[in-house]
Amino acid sequence: MSLSEKVIMTDLHFPIIGYMCSPYREKFGIPRQPNLVQVESYIEMLAPYNDLLAFEGIEEFSHLWLLWQFHENKHQENKHQENQNFRPQVRPPRLGGNKKAGIFATRSMYRPAPIGLSVVQFKKVQKVGQSVRLYVTGSDLLNGTPLLDIKPYIQYSDAILDAKSGYAQQEPERKQVFWHTDAQKEQEVLQEQQQLTQQMIDELEQVLALDPRPAYQHDEQRIYGLSFANLNIKFQVNQTQIQILEIKYIQSK
Repeated sequence: MSLSEKVIMTDLHFPIIGYMCSPYREKFGIPRQPNLVQVESYIEMLAPYNDLLAFEGIEEFSHLWLLWQFHENKHQENKHQENQNFRPQVRPPRLGGNKKAGIFATRSMYRPAPIGLSVVQFKKVQKVGQSVRLYVTGSDLLNGTPLLDIKPYIQYSDAILDAKSGYAQQEPERKQVFWHTDAQKEQEVLQEQQQLTQQMIDELEQVLALDPRPAYQHDEQRIYGLSFANLNIKFQVNQTQIQILEIKYIQSK
């Protein structure tokens, strides 16, 4: 029987085992790859997967694979229509947003199946009330991302030291981050009010140092806005530096 004659399963359904809780409140600002920023986050496990027995032995591994779903992708809203209008090429941000590459030669979110894969560093598993939380660092997942699976990272097979990575062979360059005088004062007030910690400041600076702007934007006069945790930040960028102009605390709803 030829492939064309076989009945091919086109729709698969996976259980959601938990949801990511991270300071990334919007796509803008999320690092393009995991482990570029050492942001701490955790996975809130769902029943019946919120069982500590399911994590027995996980502390023996320093890193984990996370299998997750792109859940805020407008191109995934109508799956049937998307399959009919499959686009074989995308414009990777790393290439400036103009040059095209084959979808299977990129990590673009606009894929036939809305599935992502990230390596993160294991921190701890903790029971909080009736919940079980898996704490990790280095995640690149939007807050609320559904998790499909968790697997241990195996160093001898998963780490290919001489691998070629095409246009993404090198880590992105980082810029220096400075605080405008007014923003520095706002930062100090928020720390006094215990609405901002030094860890949050360090994580925010790491995120901004990667220059979250699209690669094709170079307007040094433009003021950008970023939501991070319960903070709204305004900043400007030049060739080598990023200046934080304003930082405001937003009350949780």
